[in-house]
Amino acid sequence: MSADLGSSSTARVPTIIRILIADDHSIVRAGLKYFISDEKDMVVSAEAADGMEALVYVRNGECDVVLLDISTPGENGAYTLREMKRSRPDLPVLILSGHSEQQFAVSLLRAGASGYLNKESAPEQLVQAIRSVVSGGKYLSPSLAQVLAGELSTEGEKLRGVDNLSRREFQIFHAIASGKSVSQIANELALSVKTVSTYRARVLEKMRMSSNADPTYYAIKHDVIV
Repeated sequence: MSADLGSSSTARVPTIIRILIADDHSIVRAGLKYFISDEKDMVVSAEAADGMEALVYVRNGECDVVLLDISTPGENGAYTLREMKRSRPDLPVLILSGHSEQQFAVSLLRAGASGYLNKESAPEQLVQAIRSVVSGGKYLSPSLAQVLAGELSTEGEKLRGVDNLSRREFQIFHAIASGKSVSQIANELALSVKTVSTYRARVLEKMRMSSNADPTYYAIKHDVIV
């Protein structure tokens, strides 16, 4: 049984809910359309194979809710989500993913997602989630609710890793988390590539990280980067 957090606003539910499906796999889009077609008050109004195409539909106001695959080609899913919310802050976006909730769900909810569904979820769960977020609420599975409870219990320690960085190390951390390469960082800070690489290694070691993806995930999760 899933956790429906209810309506957090007096959102007006449209008579017919227009749904945008953003997923690069046509067979996934077809499956979602098939399930949704059984609902008399729902219609798939648009389909997108990548994030940029999805943003066009969102900016044109062609949907009431988005089903967004976090792994769509082009810009990463977190970027696409932020741009959607920037264009239409009240638009509910449900994340669909093959990844476990523990990996990305919390950071995406912080970034503005209205819910997170694993692609293995039952069709009934998807329909319930759509109705919940269109009504202004959030939608969490029981396992994700447990993850969030764990996050809240350690909230006071969330920036401990960043607090251990020097001013220069934090600059490097921020740049890496923003997706910049070592050469780009070196150019912007007027440092040598070797120096930046040394700082990068020091940052990753201090924060117990192993790749450039880790600072990005940490920054989104803990709202370090605006």
